[in-house]
Amino acid sequence: MSTYVVGDLQGCYKPLKKLLKKVKFSETTDKLWCVGDLVNRGPDSLDTLHFLSDMEDSLELVLGNHDLHYIAIHEDCAPARSKDTLDNLLNAKDSQELSDWLRKQPLAHHESLDTKSGVENFLMVHAGVAPHWTLQKTLNLAAEVQFALQDIDYKAFLHHMYGNTPTRWHDQLEGLDRLRVITNYLTRIRFCDEIGTLQLTAKEGLSSAPQGFKPWFEFETLTPETTILFGHWAALEGYTGKKHVHALDTGYAWGRELTLMRLEDKQLYSISS
Repeated sequence: MSTYVVGDLQGCYKPLKKLLKKVKFSETTDKLWCVGDLVNRGPDSLDTLHFLSDMEDSLELVLGNHDLHYIAIHEDCAPARSKDTLDNLLNAKDSQELSDWLRKQPLAHHESLDTKSGVENFLMVHAGVAPHWTLQKTLNLAAEVQFALQDIDYKAFLHHMYGNTPTRWHDQLEGLDRLRVITNYLTRIRFCDEIGTLQLTAKEGLSSAPQGFKPWFEFETLTPETTILFGHWAALEGYTGKKHVHALDTGYAWGRELTLMRLEDKQLYSISS
């Protein structure tokens, strides 16, 4: 049995199938983890969700910003954008079922696995975590958003999900502001400062950090006790410089590669677009 984690799929179903075939993935014995952004930008968001939703117990995933965006559009809580490639998914007969399935998914996944170096704790999120969040706090806050997505009034959250404020975490935050900033850390963060102030407009690589800001993983306090797996930041091209922080989004949707990591030994597999 092996556990594989794959970078942002973004509706690239056929490359995913090729990559799983390359590693001889078995749904009966292996597990696949997805770091989020399952849909949008690529051509086959519908097929991607059909495939993943059928995997049942052999799949673990976390939601990314594009997944949340699809849910919001589907529920008439946000307009589509010109670069979206979601029409086939939005117009599908089972679009409601798929949206409901996504709404049940978490924003963080934690699991301990037997690896070549011993038992290792893994945390999977789409984008990152705030400075000084403990593992338990990260999981608790992610659960708050997951609960909001399943609440009877979930559309209120979706309507107010977008935005760059508050700019940093405070324990005293309440209501929709609290949910929005948690969501921004877990699904949108790239750069922040040492107290967690978010800089959400810079999207290039490490050298593009605005003055006073650094990549979020320069400030996280979870490693080395916990290994962090994330996607979202294709411009990193898989590089963080941190032994226990792994960037899985290598930009297949942007003409580069789709990457899969076997967690037991950190072996990387990829295919080019």
